[in-house]
Amino acid sequence: MAESRDGVAVSPGTPVLGAGWTDATVTDKIAGLVLQRRQGWHAGWREHWPWRVAVLVSFGGVVVFLGASAWLFTVGVGLFGVNIPVAWGFALSNFVWWIGIGHAGTFISAILLLLRQRWRTSINRFAEAMTLFAAGIAGLFPILHLGRPWFAYWLLPYPNRMELWPQWRSPLVWDMFAIATYLLVSLLFWYVGLIPDLASLRDKATRRARRIAYGLFALGWRGDARHWDRYETAYLLLAGLATPLVVSVHTVVSLDFAIGNTPGYHSTIFPPYFVAGALFSGFAMVLTLAIPLRRYFRLHDFITLRHLSLAAKVILACSMIVAYGYLSEIFTAYYSGDEFEIAMTTDRFMGAYAPLYWAYIACNVALPQLLWFGRVRRSVAALFAISIFINIGMWLERFVIVVQSLHRDFLPSSWGLFVPTFWDWTFLLSSIAMFIWLFLMFVRFLPLISMTEMRGLVHETAREARP
Repeated sequence: MAESRDGVAVSPGTPVLGAGWTDATVTDKIAGLVLQRRQGWHAGWREHWPWRVAVLVSFGGVVVFLGASAWLFTVGVGLFGVNIPVAWGFALSNFVWWIGIGHAGTFISAILLLLRQRWRTSINRFAEAMTLFAAGIAGLFPILHLGRPWFAYWLLPYPNRMELWPQWRSPLVWDMFAIATYLLVSLLFWYVGLIPDLASLRDKATRRARRIAYGLFALGWRGDARHWDRYETAYLLLAGLATPLVVSVHTVVSLDFAIGNTPGYHSTIFPPYFVAGALFSGFAMVLTLAIPLRRYFRLHDFITLRHLSLAAKVILACSMIVAYGYLSEIFTAYYSGDEFEIAMTTDRFMGAYAPLYWAYIACNVALPQLLWFGRVRRSVAALFAISIFINIGMWLERFVIVVQSLHRDFLPSSWGLFVPTFWDWTFLLSSIAMFIWLFLMFVRFLPLISMTEMRGLVHETAREARP
């Protein structure tokens, strides 16, 4: 099935960038999205109303998030629907969901770089930005869920006169170190990869303020052999550091649940199951972002159907692993003979939260099976719809794990239901708006595709085309 690319029929197997692309045209195209007025940043409302509406609405969501946070700090966590026995609700579900979304960027950038997968080139830059924003937002929710959030700094092991040190057996401390390490390494990896592109923007910028700003962050890059040697060494070292983080961070998050003795939490399968689910939701978010970017900025030559199809195959593989995790949970619960585990599993099938359970099974297991068909993988609309449903399904999965496992504990006298309040929904939706706004600001001021790596791909493609 061919796709029309600027009026030309192109098959999904066509390699990245045709023969007409050169170093100069690649740089002009990508840098022009940031620097040139004619690309539409300051153009008329009629032509570029989607961009302007998205910025305004998402910024409004940022204001709502900040206002809701201020009100939460004033009133307390009673704003949430948490109760006894459901002491964790939307805040922890949102935390695990956002951390999962942040996994695909590091996987695409680090692991696929070490494996020399060229198809990562067109999507790694904005996937890395997605990682930073998602992990940063995730880190806010444990703080928002604290009863006394102004004491969040107690999690840091700093010397003080009170001789107060963190409780190292607390999963909250593990999360703090895991997220901080993940954010720091991801930020360094993203920034080091940006340095040559920032120098290109500095050299092409016409306004003095932009030249100064991009020049400062380019760190004096001139592109000589010494710079390139140190850049490639640092980039590979950071890729090697980031690779184990893909496994370690969500493994630590899963241990928040696995170390508890609550039925539904106490499971040894959680670490690999959570990591696979994180890659699953992360790649779904990559498609959710890549498809609108590709259409709006006319990046069909850079983000091709082949890229989307390969990402869809990774999603399908992760879906199968996640499905295996679901089946293993059910099997081990019944095979164990533990009456509490069996009751919890049966409650998922037929209890108060059963509709949510079956909804995420449909979104995460049944729907991705369509990706076995090449026609579906080559349909941009179908991929976008499937990615949206996967994101919804993965949030529902985290909600069921967090809430359904708690609402019926060992004592029937303390059973209860969690009912989200207006503020629970406000924090969820406004955090999504904050993510969108941060991503739009990234697209506005920085190149969303790596010019450096894309130029290298042009040279590789040219060499392969030689007789």
